[in-house]
Amino acid sequence: MLSFFKSKPLLKDLIPENFVDIHSHLLPGIDDGSKSMEDTENFMVQMSAMGIKHFITTPHIFTNVWDNTEAGITEKLQVTKADLSRKNCFTSFNAGTEYMIDSFFMKRLETEKLLTLKANYVLVEMSYLNPPMQLFDILFEIQLAGYKPILAHPERYLFYANKLKEYERLKKSGCLFQLNLLSTVNYYGTGITKTADYLLKNEMIDFVGTDIHHQNHIDAFSRNVCLKNITELEKAISKNLFFLP
Repeated sequence: MLSFFKSKPLLKDLIPENFVDIHSHLLPGIDDGSKSMEDTENFMVQMSAMGIKHFITTPHIFTNVWDNTEAGITEKLQVTKADLSRKNCFTSFNAGTEYMIDSFFMKRLETEKLLTLKANYVLVEMSYLNPPMQLFDILFEIQLAGYKPILAHPERYLFYANKLKEYERLKKSGCLFQLNLLSTVNYYGTGITKTADYLLKNEMIDFVGTDIHHQNHIDAFSRNVCLKNITELEKAISKNLFFLP
């Protein structure tokens, strides 16, 4: 009886020491994440205190919204690392990119070397309104070009909420899944948490990320996890060890 009423753990208490975060928006002034170097320093000190010591931050590349370039991101990374070095809030700090799969993405894939998380692992996202019409063809082309696509926060695409079998189809196509940790604490709504629980239960989650943009995201790590499948969440968190430098 007592175990039934046992409270769920705080999300921050599930983060292991030396954790590798593979999805965040910590480069200042480059997208909808950190607005300043002061913000970046503040966020990273707090994240480090939770056990996050390795960062692969992932600014958006989204044509006509966030017109970042691989070269510009790399330059901003070096400047940011130099400014952060005195804070001692990270063990490693690198940058990939969160690529929007839009009408310009295929041209980028054909003409540019993509900025990856590690080796050939590339983080991609879709519009929250609807999936690209040729999504599976695009995923095939990504792999044909030598990359392994990781779909950011699959649980947040509401158009799949009543089409859960589509997740199986995506997995079979070779797409890896990265869960947003805040999806486990009802931050985005109970429906998204329910989908996250489904994906964890069915062992579809390959990696996790914080997707931190601002202070409210960091504060939400002090919430209780709202999942049934906490053991599966812990297993997914441990898979991020793959990205240790």
